[in-house]
Amino acid sequence: MSENLDKSNVNEAGKSKSNDSEQRPEDAVEGSEEALQKKIKAGSPSPQRVQRPHSSPPQFVTVEELQETAKGVTNMALAHEIVVNGDFQIKPVELPEGSLQKRVKEIVHKAFWDCLSVQLSEDPPTYDHAIKLLGEIKETLLSFLLPGHTRLRNQIIEVLDLDLIKQEAENGALDISTLAEFITGMMGTLCAPARDEEVKKLKDIKEIVPLFRAIFSVLDLMKVDMANFAVSSIRPHLMQQSVEYERKKFQELLEKQPNSLDFVTQWLEEASYDLINQKRKHALPAGEGAAGSGDAPRPNPVAVQNYAYLKLLKWDHGQRPFPETVLMDQSRFQELQLQLEQLTILGAVLLITFSMAAPGISTQADFAEKLKMIVKILLTDMHLPSFHLRDALTTIGEKVCLEVSSCLSLCGSSPFSTDKETALKGQIQAVASPDDPIRRIMESRILTFLETYLASGHQKPLPAVPGGLGPVHRELEEVAIKFVRLVNYNKMVFCPYYDAILRKIFI
Repeated sequence: MSENLDKSNVNEAGKSKSNDSEQRPEDAVEGSEEALQKKIKAGSPSPQRVQRPHSSPPQFVTVEELQETAKGVTNMALAHEIVVNGDFQIKPVELPEGSLQKRVKEIVHKAFWDCLSVQLSEDPPTYDHAIKLLGEIKETLLSFLLPGHTRLRNQIIEVLDLDLIKQEAENGALDISTLAEFITGMMGTLCAPARDEEVKKLKDIKEIVPLFRAIFSVLDLMKVDMANFAVSSIRPHLMQQSVEYERKKFQELLEKQPNSLDFVTQWLEEASYDLINQKRKHALPAGEGAAGSGDAPRPNPVAVQNYAYLKLLKWDHGQRPFPETVLMDQSRFQELQLQLEQLTILGAVLLITFSMAAPGISTQADFAEKLKMIVKILLTDMHLPSFHLRDALTTIGEKVCLEVSSCLSLCGSSPFSTDKETALKGQIQAVASPDDPIRRIMESRILTFLETYLASGHQKPLPAVPGGLGPVHRELEEVAIKFVRLVNYNKMVFCPYYDAILRKIFI
């Protein structure tokens, strides 16, 4: 199976290499809305990249329609991220160091706080800016309250009564320090436990302007905490509605951009043809060639979809546009792809080591686990551009030989000979090639395991781990569970579109 997936990707890379270099992995939601729009733009079909006619002629749209569509896609992506990513959290915006936006923000903020300082230093003090700040603080504190917080709501409204504060300011009776003390106390009541330390530090600030500046900084963090609390609260309800919501939003996008399924169609066509060719190959007796190839049975639509998802684990993200219906999960599929590549290398190294070492060495659980951890650590940076697999495998070969020699010595077995060490290092280094037989076997078995689990249904027990993958079965099962959950959710949302496309393909 891995051979077919590889060939398909190589062929498509050749077709679109000159035009798709802009397609690069980006997060679906964790970042600015601009990043999301870039991703959608990169995934938009163009005549140069699609090797078949468009499903409909291009349509002109207004700027307002484009903005509305972009907003709908952004909302759909956000809802999807909340449902799929259990660790999803809203994070404070941090502008890049030295950026123009950061410098402008610092200049504007400094001017504002300097103005406030000048007003409060006047004789008598001017409280125009200070009262506006108190009004903002009041609204922020009220926004943190739940419906049942009646007593706290009444306290905030009573103490931060802006009309009364203005009268006190006009009569020279306003005590800003007392109001600041009330505000910090209320913040301590309403903040999450993680913010207790920040709120406590506010009480040590005695000057009014630095205190107000610090109060707003902590309030911004509390807003983020409140937003994350809201996300965690709505997640169970959102999960019940998310399938219909995402399908509805995608349908709206499809109505405005009818070619939004071009790459999905191409993806499913490839999977269909690959499966048909596999069936023909296995059905023909040796020596018959292509005779009778038209009699190959039509593949099951579910099998086609499952195989198509497996192709995403061998995708050339730098050269090929990702199918539109899985675009929001592209970063997740890339992560799974990297994990499976690491597991393939890890499994191949362990299989080679246990095959060439003394027969009983693989049965020693402590040694096997230790060896696995060493290799995993040395493969940790595989996702970095600076990582060189061949150099890493040279280091791994040295470490493995040392560990094997040490284990054999402790067990009282015959020492590892120089010839065996040389042969072991050579076979480990050979794994760097994608065409290495052992590496291809491990890859094929991993994909077969994933295909079997996907076909069996996610509620059933995991299938038996294929031979040779025993030492990495725990890691493989974790990846399999993530993969199948991702696939099953995507199927629930987009299965009607897939079924309609496959019906057209098989007509």
